[in-house]
Amino acid sequence: MNNFTYIAADTPKQAANIISQNPDAAFIAGGTNLIDLMKENIAKPNQLIDLNKIPGLDEITELPDAGLRLGALARNADTAYHPLVQERYPLLADAILAGASAQLRNMATNGGNLLQRTRCYYFYDIATPCNKREPGSGCAAYDGYNRMNAILGSSEHCVAVFPSDMCVALAALNATVNVSGATGERQIPFNEFHRLPGDTPQLDNNLQHGEIITSIDLPPGGLNKNYSYLKLRDRTSYAFALVSIATAFELKDGLIVDARIALGGVAHKPWRVTEAEEFLKNKQPAKESFTQAATLILKGAVGLKHNAFKIELAKRAIVRNCLTALNPDK
Repeated sequence: MNNFTYIAADTPKQAANIISQNPDAAFIAGGTNLIDLMKENIAKPNQLIDLNKIPGLDEITELPDAGLRLGALARNADTAYHPLVQERYPLLADAILAGASAQLRNMATNGGNLLQRTRCYYFYDIATPCNKREPGSGCAAYDGYNRMNAILGSSEHCVAVFPSDMCVALAALNATVNVSGATGERQIPFNEFHRLPGDTPQLDNNLQHGEIITSIDLPPGGLNKNYSYLKLRDRTSYAFALVSIATAFELKDGLIVDARIALGGVAHKPWRVTEAEEFLKNKQPAKESFTQAATLILKGAVGLKHNAFKIELAKRAIVRNCLTALNPDK
């Protein structure tokens, strides 16, 4: 681990001003991902800017429109067990509790969850080429052991997947990310926050250098009656998803009037296909319709040497999770 200086910021503006003057600085909150990256000599910040003393960013509050604001410094565990999250957005609570371990959830922050780096084996192995770690060096995973890697939205430059469970649910719930920087504040729709790799796989999201996530807004109507989060992995705990699915429906008079399906473990960002969701509207919730929606979602999927099985796995998992969402209490 390299040497670094440390400073604790008192406000988002102060934190943004400090980091905007130093391209090699990094924010630290829970540190559950950053410290690992530093230990492995993947991240080498020369300065850490601690955000934990900024007041108010750890709060979870109701919004005037009956939505909910999740503070960026609120811990994942506190978010998952918050009464309003469990009542109004149980899909999000279930997704958070499917991730990591209890110890990590007690430390990890909501903002940090959005910013975590891929867990691709080659990204963590500094002896191998990785365009995400070192742009232009190549993608060792493309022809390597790629069981955990992407089947959707990848490029020849990167086949990494985004590892978050929480973000899959946030994508399905149409969340909004509030950020603050030296030039002011802005809002980013959740589905525009993360990026596909394209020619710049080193860029995970659309934050500008110096911007800090302050909170995440959930719109009213959390689709809290018919929902399910399914995570398929090699072992039942402490493992990242091969495929995960966040599903939520609004049903009326026996028909689907709103449908949300987001996938994790398959792409560089949480994967949603609005065409599939629109297809399900005004249809009866039945296996046949869910199967057709799954086909639309996986359209264009490309398997690599070791992960082609994920295409069929994802299709079947979507159908299973849609059926589970019809009776979430069973």
